[in-house]
Amino acid sequence: MTTKPMRISRGSFDLAAVLHLPDDDGGAPPPPAVVLSTPGSSVKEQIGANYASRLAARGVAALVFDPAYQGESGGEPRDLEDPYRRGEDISYAIDALQVIPDVDPDRIGVLGICAGGGYAVHTARTDHRIRAVGTVVAGNMGDSWRSEAFAPDGPAAALDRLAADRTREVRSDQLERLNWLPDTPDDAAAAGITDIDNTQAIGYYRTPRGGHPRSTNRRLARSDALLLGYDAFHLVDPLLTQPLQVILAGRRGVTGSYEAGMKLWQLAPNPVDLMIVEGAGHYEMYDVAEYVDQAVDRLAEFYQAHLAAR
Repeated sequence: MTTKPMRISRGSFDLAAVLHLPDDDGGAPPPPAVVLSTPGSSVKEQIGANYASRLAARGVAALVFDPAYQGESGGEPRDLEDPYRRGEDISYAIDALQVIPDVDPDRIGVLGICAGGGYAVHTARTDHRIRAVGTVVAGNMGDSWRSEAFAPDGPAAALDRLAADRTREVRSDQLERLNWLPDTPDDAAAAGITDIDNTQAIGYYRTPRGGHPRSTNRRLARSDALLLGYDAFHLVDPLLTQPLQVILAGRRGVTGSYEAGMKLWQLAPNPVDLMIVEGAGHYEMYDVAEYVDQAVDRLAEFYQAHLAAR
C-alpha cells in the first residue's frame, strides 16, 4: 500500500487529501476507489486513515481529505461545520478522481463514518457518479442537533437563541467557537460526564491515542443553525438508488448511530447488507483493530462486488 498526497481544487481554495493506493501488481487495470467522509471534528490522519489504509490493503483505493475550513484544507472562517458543504466536498473529491490515472473513474464509491455517514448518504442521493454507498456508525446530524440533548427547549427555541448569538457576533466582530468535547478527561470528570460513549469519545479525540494537533475540537457556533435544519436522509427513498452497506456498533449508546443506521436501512430502496459488530461501541469502531478489521473485511467485499468493472 502506498500513499499519495493530493490538493483538490474547490473553487477559490483547495482541499488537502491523501490517496491510499493498493500495491501495484504489474500491469493490472486501475483499481476502484472509495471517497471517505469522516466524523465531525476529525482530520484525515485519524479515523479516515484507519479505514483508508485497510481498504487499500484489500485492493480498494481510498481517498481521505480534510473538510473545507478544517485541518490542512483551505477556506474561511475556520472551524465551520456546514453539512451542505461537507457534501460538496465529497463531490469535489470525486471530480479529482475523474482525471488521475491511479484509479478507475467509473468505479467510485463512498464510505461515511459517524457524521460523515450522513453526509455521504446525502451526497450520494444526487451525485450518481457514486456507484456504491457504505456507512459505519452513520449519524444524522440534524436529528442529533434537534434532540433534547442539544436542544432541551426544542429546536425552534434553539434557533431563536442562535439568531441572537449571531447578531451579537456581527456587532462585536468576534466569532464564537464551541467545544465538540471537553478538552481533557479531567475537564470531562469535572463536568460530571461519565457515560461510556462520551468517555470513549474523549479517550479517542483528546488523548494521544487518537488526538491530532489539527483536530481543533472547536466548531463555529453559527454551524449549529445549519445542523439544526439539516436532514441527512431527506429524499433517500426515491433518490438513493445505489447499493447500500450499513455497519452498526452492537452496543447502543447516546450517539444515536444505531437508530440512525436502522432508519437508513429501512428507508433505502436498495439495501444490500446490514452488519452489526457485536460488542463494539460507537467510538470503538474508530480504531479498535478487532472491530475495524471486521468492518473493513465486509466493506471490501461489498465494494469489490458493486464496483466491479462493467
